[in-house]
Parts: sequence; C-alpha cells; structure tokens
Amino acid sequence: MAARRAIASAKMMTTTSSSSPLSSKTRTNATKSIVTLVASSSASFSSSAFAQTTPPLSRNNHNNRNNGSTMTSFSGTWTRRRGAHDVSSSSSSRCFTATATSATTGCRRRSGFREASSVIARSYASSSEKKLLVAAPMVYVAGEEMTKYVMDLVKEKWIAPAVDTSKWEHFDLSAKNRDETNDQVLKDVVTAGFKLKAIFKEPTITPTADQVKRLGLKKTWGSPNGAMRRGWNGITISRDTIHIDGIELGYKGPVLFERHAVGGEYAAGWKNVGRGTLKTTFIPKDGPDAGKEIVVDERECKDEISAVVTYDNAYDNVHNLAKFFFERCLEAGVKPYVVTKKTVFKWQEPFWKIMKDVYDSDFKAKFIAQKIVAEKDAELVHLLSDAATMKLVQWTQGNFGMAAHNYDGDVLTDELAQMHKSPGFITSNLVGVAPDGTYIKEFEASHGTVTDMDEARLRGEETSLNPLGMVEGLIGAMNHASFTHDTKENHKKMVDFTTSIRNIMHKLFREGKGTRDLSGPSGATTEQFIDRVANELKKNRA
Repeated sequence: MAARRAIASAKMMTTTSSSSPLSSKTRTNATKSIVTLVASSSASFSSSAFAQTTPPLSRNNHNNRNNGSTMTSFSGTWTRRRGAHDVSSSSSSRCFTATATSATTGCRRRSGFREASSVIARSYASSSEKKLLVAAPMVYVAGEEMTKYVMDLVKEKWIAPAVDTSKWEHFDLSAKNRDETNDQVLKDVVTAGFKLKAIFKEPTITPTADQVKRLGLKKTWGSPNGAMRRGWNGITISRDTIHIDGIELGYKGPVLFERHAVGGEYAAGWKNVGRGTLKTTFIPKDGPDAGKEIVVDERECKDEISAVVTYDNAYDNVHNLAKFFFERCLEAGVKPYVVTKKTVFKWQEPFWKIMKDVYDSDFKAKFIAQKIVAEKDAELVHLLSDAATMKLVQWTQGNFGMAAHNYDGDVLTDELAQMHKSPGFITSNLVGVAPDGTYIKEFEASHGTVTDMDEARLRGEETSLNPLGMVEGLIGAMNHASFTHDTKENHKKMVDFTTSIRNIMHKLFREGKGTRDLSGPSGATTEQFIDRVANELKKNRA
C-alpha cells in the first residue's frame, strides 16, 4: 500500500514538474550533481521522503545518511527528462531527479551519489527475486556532453538492474565543476584512485578559449591527465584494438600498444627569447657533485625569436613498463617491438637499453617456449619511429605489440586508431604502480565527448553514437576492481556479467542491429541500441 501511495505521489509530481524548467539557481549551483533514479512500481519508498526539501548532503552530514529503504538525504522533484526517447514506455517506471551538493568539491562520492546507487539497487532488488551482483569498490569519473548522456543510459539500463554499485565513489570532472571547485575535484579523484586502484573515466573536455567564455569559466583548465599520471605513478597508457567476431574493422588480429606515461614534451618548460647565449644547467642533489652546477648544454641563439624548450625523459619506471608490456604480449601471443628515434635523439638510448635488458633476462626464453618467436629470431626488434608508421599500415594481419616514448606513442596510436576504423574501436588505459607493487588502472575511451553529436541531440535530432569504446572501459574497470578487491568466486561472477554485455553488443552488431557506424543508415539510434542491449540483458536475467 505504501508503495502504491509513493507511486501515486510521484505521478502527481511528474505532471506538475515536467513542463517546468529547472530554476536558474539550480542550473548554476556551484557543485550540482544530477542523479537519475529509476524506481520500480513495486519498490517500497516513503512518499514523504521524496516530498521533503531537506538540505543536500555535505561533508558534515555524509556519515549520517539513511541506510534504510527510504531516501531522506536528497531534495528534488520527480520529472520527465526532455526528449521523447527519454520517457520510458513502461508504466512501471518513473524517473526522479535529485540534486545533491558537496560543501566544497562537488564530489559525488560525498554528495549522495553512492546513496543514489544504493537506492537504484534497492529498487531493482525489490522488483526481482534475483540477488544483485555487488560491484567491488572503484572510482567512477563523470564527464560531459554526448558521452556522459550515453553513459548515464548505460548505467541506468544495463548496470543498475543487475549490479549494486553502492561501493563506487563518483566524481564530476566536467569543466564547469573543475572551475567551481578550483580543481579540488581533480585532487579528490587522484586520491580516491590511489586508494581504490580501479578507475573509470568518461571523456571530458579541455576547454578552449571559446569554451571558457561560453561556459563562464574563471580560467582555461588544463588536461587532468598529467595529474592522474603523476598521482598514480603512471608507467604506461595501453591502447589496444577492439575486435568483434565476424566483423573486420581493420587489423585481423590484436595490436597492443604501450605509450610511456611520463616524460617528454608534455611537461616541458619553454620561453620565447631573442639573440643571446642559452645555457642549460643541472645541480645534482646526490653523489660527489651534489650542489655543483653542471652545464648540460650551451649555445648561441642568433635569431630575433627562438623558442627555448626544456624537458626530461624519466626512466626510473621503464623497468615496470617493460615487465608490463612483455607480460601482456606473452598473454596475447603477439610479437613485441620497441620504437624509438635513438639514431637521431641519442637521449632515447636508455629507453631501448632498459627494455632490451628486461626482455633478455626475464622474457626471451618464455617467448621461445610459447613459440611466439623462433629461437633464431628471438632477439628483441627495434623499430625507428619512421619505420613504425609504415609498419602500422602494412601489418594489417595484426598480432604484434609496440612500446614507445610518450610523444611517439601519442602519434602512433592515433594512426593505429585510424587503421582500425576509428578511435571508438581502440581502448585507452592508464596503468600505474602502487607502493606495494600492485597495479592502479584507469580505463576510458580513446575518443572525446563528441560535441557535434551532443549539439544535434539538444536540437532534437536523431543521433547514433556507438558506446563500445566507453563500455569496454567500464568493463575493464569493473573487472579490475573485482580482481583487486573481490574473492575469486565473486570475481568470476563479475567477469561473467561483463562478458555477457560485450557478447550481446557484438551479437547485435553482427546481426545488423548496431549503431549506424557499423550497420549503415538503417542502424539503430543511440537510444534504440541502448534499449536493444538492455532487453537482451533482461532476457539473460529471466
């Protein structure tokens, strides 16, 4: 009876609020987090819990959240999301939009997002006799624009009906929230990721000057990637080809790529100078020359304008990179190659030497034993970066791996993505090493927020975004979180579930029921494809 009263109350509020836009105050709230909760008609909610207007969660009341079946920590209204495709055709579900605010950072972890996940989980649990699979702790980083819209649908329709995600910690890393929290949210993401070791990140924007003006930002916030790589002791960014059985995208077999996660031009210091003497000096902190000034380079700048650039290539963690790379190549059964431009850039020699030493001492015999390489051809092969660009075009059979410096890896993996149809069919995983030697892994898509498609969606036009790259990232994060924190039994259950999502997506693509990038003009819209996968998952749970 209480459940029917709650639903009746919800319907009344839906009618009242559906035609009313959010207030200006709500839209511009410094650290808003919008959470969509899907409530089953059989869920036992207290109608008064939704009707009240209690203050949103903050640091002070986070620990006092209600752990029962009612949701008393949120304020908000029932509402229909804009757009016909967002309104469920089922009379047994409605959407509740709750605004939850953190006192300082806007971290969804502290702003009720975990409570939101719990309510979603409880609502589905009450409408199904099957027990929800409990997801291991991990960090979920929300982004913006079209990709955020799609991942909200994925979480709502694919994940929530089967998985309790209440142990996830959620953060809003949109440009607006970074600006409003003075980037405190990024620091919190790094801290949480270091602790939980499994992270999924939606695409985010690094705002241009025009976007700074349009969004009303205080400044141009840089890419968050540098802070993440430093904070998680990043050793590599793994970018691999995604394959769909029965559909040829580009490479026939797997291609693995490791891009050194630190060093190079990305953290360079620079200054435009005129004519004069340029001297680069180094002062050691240790050793017999500690405190002494050592001249690294000295030259004359003869032009009226010269750009002076300084950076270093950090090599301490290349041993870890080598170990990770060769282990992955062994597991995939592919031949490894190391890419540098050491013939010209002499400072790249140590990268090659470390990689070769690790290969010779720890992996060469294993590659021979697994018959990945013949004994007579077992030496580690070096490729100049120029040659690597050609090999990526020629070796369409796949079945190889490459490892390169930061910048070369960035350029070469862009080429890899184009050879394999698009960035949507390439993974992107940042791998770091914790002090205890375990891996910290952050998973994301290798494409951006798809701004043009989001603008079309907001104009009411049909869109067809393939979520495969993002979902592969989410699957990877969920599996790694389970591997890190769960028992073997629970880990197997999680892998079974995530594998079922992948298999269903692949099946629909093979049947011509996928998005239009693979299925042509008659392919599914964004929302149709989400619903098709959701229906297949529902059949699996039946």
